[in-house]
Amino acid sequence: MSLRRKVASLLAAAASTCCLALAGAAQAGELTMVEVLTSPARTELITSQLAEFEKANPDIKVNLISLPYDSSFEKLLTMYKSGQAPDVVELADRWGGLYVKGHQLEPLDRYIAKTPELASILPSVIELGKVGTKSVYRLPYGFDIRALYYSKDMLQQAGVEPPRTMDDFFKAAAIVTEKLPGKYGYCMRAGKGGGYGWGSFPMQFGATGSFFDADGNSLYAFPAFQEGMQKYADLYRKGYSPRESIAWGFGDSVAGFTSGQCALLDQDPDALPDILKKMDPSKFGVVPIPTGATGKAFPSMGYFSWAMSAASRNKDEAWKLIAFLMADKQNLALDKYLFMAPVHVGAEKDPFYAADVWKAFLTTLQQPQTYQTWTQPAYLPEWGTLYDKTMMEDGQAILLGQKDVKETAEKWAAVLTAAQKRYLADR
Repeated sequence: MSLRRKVASLLAAAASTCCLALAGAAQAGELTMVEVLTSPARTELITSQLAEFEKANPDIKVNLISLPYDSSFEKLLTMYKSGQAPDVVELADRWGGLYVKGHQLEPLDRYIAKTPELASILPSVIELGKVGTKSVYRLPYGFDIRALYYSKDMLQQAGVEPPRTMDDFFKAAAIVTEKLPGKYGYCMRAGKGGGYGWGSFPMQFGATGSFFDADGNSLYAFPAFQEGMQKYADLYRKGYSPRESIAWGFGDSVAGFTSGQCALLDQDPDALPDILKKMDPSKFGVVPIPTGATGKAFPSMGYFSWAMSAASRNKDEAWKLIAFLMADKQNLALDKYLFMAPVHVGAEKDPFYAADVWKAFLTTLQQPQTYQTWTQPAYLPEWGTLYDKTMMEDGQAILLGQKDVKETAEKWAAVLTAAQKRYLADR
């Protein structure tokens, strides 16, 4: 690997490294790219794709900076605030509104219009890329769709079937905990990324597929959302999830499942690599997110995307790189590596997606009348901090009995209602 593409791991005290790495990026034909969904093998794949890109475009050089995901939200903000914006940046779904509001992303419409190799991307990619505006500011490169993993042995030992409804789910979590000593029903993720549970469970009980009513009022102020929050909290308070899960992040919750500590795990397909490494496929199953009282389920659909900084001095070259990464071949390779649902029409026919473990995820996409996927309101600049920080911290306090569900929900609702009504007024 060349020195100019050497990955900077950027630990918390090394923010100044960003500035050094970016110092030469303003030179003509030289780009800086930031990835945030970082892992050694994933970075290796990205690096190999960049080498292929540079070979096809010898007048363009790319410097890759890899931020540790757990601290990437804060580090990326620091880079932009300090005037060290990269040319090409990877964004989590919920961060879009923050950067669009700050006028830090470049509209991509004129570039997309003259790039025929992107004609096969799904319409939803373009719509999500608009971040609630009329212009496309980012391009999602793959979809994470929530489903429910279950341990076949643990459910069989407890005498319960894989949950098909939310009532089944809560009963199964209780029965496994009660019948299997030292085991738990549910692998909760209440640490880093814990905002998910405080979004998904209320959504199941709100049963509208939205965080807001038609007037822009946050549904966290309504009883149905608060019931979902209470049901989620009870999984921990009643001991159906391990005590230590209050600090669990993604890897911890998956490890709780693969080690046999807990029987149920709601996760995206990106959990499959770790699970398949540690469990025989015959030992676990995957079903769509259980349905609620309406007969419908509301699984989340998350995504990461490529975007261009408005401050880039090499926009044409930056677009060449984004178009290359989004093209069918490179995009499919990345989606398969990350175990994400593909974004190009027809890509789901690849043999990789024919495996049994993908059936629940593809069923969710193919039956929208039953499984109504939702995405986070990433067009709101307030959402990223609320989800990544406030919901996790307040949620942990709820689990410990230090905060009340109703009061906390109403606090979140006040922030979101104000943000949504500002957004509606500006449209």
